[in-house]
Amino acid sequence: MDKTIASVADAVADIQDGATIMIGGFGGSGAPIELIHALIDKRPRDLTVINNNAGNGHVGIAAMIEQDMARKMVCSFPRSADPRAFTERYLEGRIELELVPQGTLAERIRAGGAGIPAFYTPTSFGTDLAKGKPVEEFEGRSYVQERWLKADFAIIKAQLGDPMGNLTYRMAGRNFNPLMAMAATRTIAQVSQIVAPGEIDPEQVVTPGIFVNGVVQVANPQQEEFLNRQEAVYP
Repeated sequence: MDKTIASVADAVADIQDGATIMIGGFGGSGAPIELIHALIDKRPRDLTVINNNAGNGHVGIAAMIEQDMARKMVCSFPRSADPRAFTERYLEGRIELELVPQGTLAERIRAGGAGIPAFYTPTSFGTDLAKGKPVEEFEGRSYVQERWLKADFAIIKAQLGDPMGNLTYRMAGRNFNPLMAMAATRTIAQVSQIVAPGEIDPEQVVTPGIFVNGVVQVANPQQEEFLNRQEAVYP
């Protein structure tokens, strides 16, 4: 099955209003900027966005927020070097925030991909983040119940991909991307290069193609940090 998609616009064409979307990356590392910007061009509304942070500057996720596309952010770091897009809307009551400790965020996404509805963690016990959540004691220690995270779509970034959707990642760009690929109903990956079937050593595959629905090549992907140093604004 050839999962190659011709363009980033085609890759995000099925994302509609009200969708829940996981977006890969840790800051700019592993962030699929071209897919995010293609989504901004399409302009769906009322999105729930799951990411490590709430955007930086005026590109990527921050640009999505500036275009009033996001109804809710689920993230660990709503404040970054330049968080004004999210901060202004949050203080005005125009966007919701679900704050999740980073390890818990990763595990909730992993649980979603593994089919585990809930798990217990000591993280957040006794804090505001634990209010309203079930608490159990195990071996004399209190643990908070956390629920899985799943999404309608995941848009992620990888280094190499093949037409069957097998993916590898470049160094720290791996971060949340493999977990999100497993936790979404439909996963779209932008890759720096699409290679022929068999060119990726099976032992080097990080995300098997069974978790990927589409692959689009972006030969020279942009970096969020570089765009912000240029004071870029999108669109």
